[in-house]
Amino acid sequence: MQTIETTDAFKALIEDIKSRTVGYRDPLAFGISRVDLGQLNVDKSLQATYPVINWDENFGSAAIFMKALQEQGIEIDFTQSEVTYNVNVTFLKSCLNAFTPYSDEAHGDAHKNIQVVSSLYAQMVSTGSIYGEFKVTFIFEDAPVQSLEAAYLKLYAISQAKVSLREINLNGAFGALPNVAWSNGQPIELDYLREFEIELKLANEYPHIDFVDKFPRFLQHIIPQDNTRILDTSKVRFGAQLAAGTTVMPGASYINFNAGTTGSVMVEGRISSSAIVGDGSDVGGGASILGVLSGTDGNPISVGKNCLLGANSTCGIPLGDACIIDAGLAILEGTKIGIYPEELEKIMKVNTNANMAGEVFKGKQLANFSGLHFRQNSMTGEITASRSTREIKLNADLH
Repeated sequence: MQTIETTDAFKALIEDIKSRTVGYRDPLAFGISRVDLGQLNVDKSLQATYPVINWDENFGSAAIFMKALQEQGIEIDFTQSEVTYNVNVTFLKSCLNAFTPYSDEAHGDAHKNIQVVSSLYAQMVSTGSIYGEFKVTFIFEDAPVQSLEAAYLKLYAISQAKVSLREINLNGAFGALPNVAWSNGQPIELDYLREFEIELKLANEYPHIDFVDKFPRFLQHIIPQDNTRILDTSKVRFGAQLAAGTTVMPGASYINFNAGTTGSVMVEGRISSSAIVGDGSDVGGGASILGVLSGTDGNPISVGKNCLLGANSTCGIPLGDACIIDAGLAILEGTKIGIYPEELEKIMKVNTNANMAGEVFKGKQLANFSGLHFRQNSMTGEITASRSTREIKLNADLH
């Protein structure tokens, strides 16, 4: 591309690209990533690191990226749900020519894509980075994931709260991500370790393996907000979403991908994949919120605001606000729960849209109710629900 001198000329170029490109459509998401390739299978992607991702935004930058690819004879296949292409110095130089009117603002929040291109260009020119190590990925529709690069782009979107939890299609992600050994944040092919185990160990170069998984850890890719605390890096998987004020303690805590919090939450238990916990809630030590594959009949669980899941309790139904499950108690969809008439009347005053009658209910009948306190009679073993009279309030100094 020729050097563009003015913002008006830049806007005109964008319109020209869109009008002249057959089948052109704006991407749902796009970004440039650094890709770690296999040690044994050098064409195999093991991890994609995106310094900046764009989700339903910055379509002008996307058009420039596409034009730079077209100038190298690469035709974008707009019929696909996702595409990935290699990035080289020529591509970056062409983009910089187009971004010239904004070059003085490259370090501003509005032009992060320019900063990526500029920084990567300087790095490639000075170090001569290997062709194919950097890639640009476009996602045109929210379809099942086909590539590692697209999977990482979607996981970034979740962890950076560009999209809401459970909002995007992650089908196919497990198949797109290879199972690798992770050492100091870097992925290593297991086949490579097996083939060169003897040589590596004799040379005292066998790596320290932190864990083996398809997913990296949250903190390997995401910088949390200042008032968010994660006391053990292994407790949050990449693709989780943590709202400001969340505290994740060590021990029995864990937050899986496509799961997380919507406000200040104390996490000392497990938030399984697809589970969401509301502001002001406390997931007690060893407590477990079931995922869609863990007995909820495929129904994802949300826990409302200001709830308390007691230590070692199990939550298998969605909860409204201000609910309590006592320590050690399992509330599942099929759990039989007694509610005395006077308590049912109090509960109905809080849950005005419900119409319940009787004294024994299954857990799933109480799904999404607010103000419930689940407890177990220590004499009879009966599980009951009553109107909660306790206010769950987190320590503001800790969140």
